[in-house]
Amino acid sequence: MAQKTAAPADDKRLQADDKTYSSPMELTLEVVGGKWKSLLVYHLLDAPLRFSELRRQVPGITEKMLTQQLRELERDGIVSRTVFPEVPPRVEYVATEHGRTLKPVLEAMCHWGRHHWQQRTA
Repeated sequence: MAQKTAAPADDKRLQADDKTYSSPMELTLEVVGGKWKSLLVYHLLDAPLRFSELRRQVPGITEKMLTQQLRELERDGIVSRTVFPEVPPRVEYVATEHGRTLKPVLEAMCHWGRHHWQQRTA
């Protein structure tokens, strides 16, 4: 998890480790932005999924990209990875408690997307 440094009260910039973000939105987009991360978190909100299940839930994502995105989400504390001591090993991913705080944000994005689609197809 990134180390936080205080900024002046009227400053929107955030300092984490040795990176400065121009606004909280920039940091948010780094954590869940891009083509895949929000989708992955959305699918992991309610139940754990295995790697292969996630790949089926998110068509078009490559195995390499799925691995990379899951590692980044795990690094940022959004998802957790559990390896079960079985043969063959079973690995499950699930949203952490912190990751589940994204649920209203992702639901709002789904709502907006449906509304936008309706506007474009009306």
